[in-house]
Amino acid sequence: MRHNTQGLKPLTVIIFRYLCREILSATTAVCVILLLVLMSGRFVKYLAKAVTGDMESGAIFAMIGYRIPGFLELTLPLAFFLAVLLSFGRLHIQNEMSVLKACGVSEKRLTGYTLVLALFFAAITGWLSLSVAPSGMAKAEALVKAEKQRSELDKLMPKKFYSLSGGKGVTYAEGVTEDRELDEVFLAMTVGSEENSDRSLVLVLAEKGRQKQAEAGAEKGADGSTERYLVLDKGYRVEGIPGQHDYQITYFEEYGSRLENSKPLDTAPKTDAVTTRALLSSDDPELQATLQWRLSIPLLVIVVTLLAVPLSRTNNRQGRFGKLLPAIVLYFTYLVSLNAMRGAIESGSVPVSVTMLPVHFVYLSLAIVLLRSGRPKKPKDQTPTALTADGVQA
Repeated sequence: MRHNTQGLKPLTVIIFRYLCREILSATTAVCVILLLVLMSGRFVKYLAKAVTGDMESGAIFAMIGYRIPGFLELTLPLAFFLAVLLSFGRLHIQNEMSVLKACGVSEKRLTGYTLVLALFFAAITGWLSLSVAPSGMAKAEALVKAEKQRSELDKLMPKKFYSLSGGKGVTYAEGVTEDRELDEVFLAMTVGSEENSDRSLVLVLAEKGRQKQAEAGAEKGADGSTERYLVLDKGYRVEGIPGQHDYQITYFEEYGSRLENSKPLDTAPKTDAVTTRALLSSDDPELQATLQWRLSIPLLVIVVTLLAVPLSRTNNRQGRFGKLLPAIVLYFTYLVSLNAMRGAIESGSVPVSVTMLPVHFVYLSLAIVLLRSGRPKKPKDQTPTALTADGVQA
C-alpha cells in the first residue's frame, strides 16, 4: 500500500501560516499598547515644557517622531515574547497542541516555525538598534540643544510671568506677536551683588519691546556669542531700595537691558546618539559597551523566543495567563542582567573582550533545559511474555 505524502506539505504550510497570523497579530497589538504607554509619558513631559515656554509647541511631535525608533527597539522584543507566550498558551488551553501532535506536528517543529519569525523580528530590531535609533536620537538631541540655545525673550509667553536666568527678576508681556515683539511689557529685577543687603529694585514698564543684537564689530560675550538686548519703547523706570523713600523715576523713549546669553552646551553627543560606524572605530569602554548593547538586542529576540515556547505550557486549571507573570519576571531579569553587564563594561570592572555573550549563553542554556524537560519520554521496550495453558508466565 502506497502512502500519499503529498498532503504533508500543504498541512505544513497551513500550520505555519496559522502560527504566523496568531503571533503577528498579537505582536502588533502588544507593541501598539506599549508604544502608546511610552509615548504618552514623553508627550506629557514635552507638553509641560511647551506650556512653560521651554520648548516650542511645533517641536513636540518632531521629538516624539525622532524617539519612536528607540521606543520600538525596546518594545518589539517584549511584544514578540508576549505574543509567543499568548499564542502557544492558547494552543495548550484549547487542546490544539494535542491535535497537532496527533497529526504528527511536534512542539520541536512548531519551535522551528517560531524561530523563522524570530529571525525576521531580530533583523528588524537589529536595523533599528544599529542604524535608525541612533540617527533619531542624534536629531532629537540636536533639537533639544537648539531649544536650550533660545534666548529668554524667545521663551516668553503672553500674559505669563517668566523668571529671568539666575533668578535676578521676572518679566511679563500682555501680548507677543509672531515677530516676537512685545506689548505692554513689565520688567522687575534686582541690581547689585547678593552679598550687599542694600540691593536696588528696578521696575520698568513700557508700551513696546523687542529683541536686538549688538551691531557688527561690537564687543562679544565671554563665550564668543553676540550680545543681545531687550529694547523697550516709551515707558518709565523706577529704581530704589525697598523700605526707603528715595526712588528715582526716569521716563524714556527707548531703554535697553542686556539679555543673558545661553550657556555653552557640551558638543559631545550621548552614546545612544553615536553612529555604529563611530562605535566600531572607538576604543572607549563606554562606547564599546554601547556597541555590544546594540548587538545584543537581536540576540535577545532569539533567546526569549526559545524561552517563551516552554514557558507557555499550561493547562485548563492554570489558564491562558497562568505562567505569564513568571515569564515576564524572567524576561526583565534577562534585560537587567544585560544592563548590569553593560554598566560593568563601561566602568572598566569587566574587560571589553568579555562582551555580553556570557549573559546570553546563560539564558540560552536555561531555554534548552526547559525545552527538553517538557518533551515526552520514550517508553521503554517491553518484550511480551508468553503464558502457558495454566496462566503461568513461560
